[in-house]
Amino acid sequence: MSKDEILRRLRDSVVNLDIEGVKKACEEALANGIPPIKALTEGMARGMDIVGQKYEAKEYFLAELIMSGEVMKEGMKILEPHIKEADVKSLGRIVVGTVKGDLHDIGKNIFANLLLAAGFDVIDLGANVPAEQFVETVSKHKPRILGLSALLTITMLELENVIKELEKAGLRSKVKVIVGGAPLTEDYAKRIGADAYAPDAVAGVNICKKWVK
Repeated sequence: MSKDEILRRLRDSVVNLDIEGVKKACEEALANGIPPIKALTEGMARGMDIVGQKYEAKEYFLAELIMSGEVMKEGMKILEPHIKEADVKSLGRIVVGTVKGDLHDIGKNIFANLLLAAGFDVIDLGANVPAEQFVETVSKHKPRILGLSALLTITMLELENVIKELEKAGLRSKVKVIVGGAPLTEDYAKRIGADAYAPDAVAGVNICKKWVK
């Protein structure tokens, strides 16, 4: 099988949500001398792009997005040990997390997986993250972007709190803030001083890509 065929199989395994297929294609890529970073960027990441397009076209839904993230994760488990830091040209560092009081992380996890596939260096703080932890992480790791998620109406206020704490720490001007989650709106994002609102994970990744270009 040619290298191009293996890359196509990698892409298609992600699009078809085929975990066993992606694992096999990753092993084949390594066995055939395809650089692991190429297997990621020209194989799996292209598959994620197609998944994103299908989601925007309403051919795929939330379940497929979640599953494609799981497929990516399984492929990454095989490729990651072979990817050297020097091989990776990151689009930039991004910190993501769900705010304090909120344990929902499905949307945030999809966002993080799509960012990884797009070539970002992602620091995922998880769910129920206090404002101080966001501030400490931004201060320490100096990301270009901070992604905040809130899925409950009662935790929306915490988004504003994180932005205020960034301001107090003198960090707000050093990082772009993107917010997302079911109860949020474009107006609310503007009101609390966020740089952007993402109606879904795919739109969020597209905004982040534009920012780093």
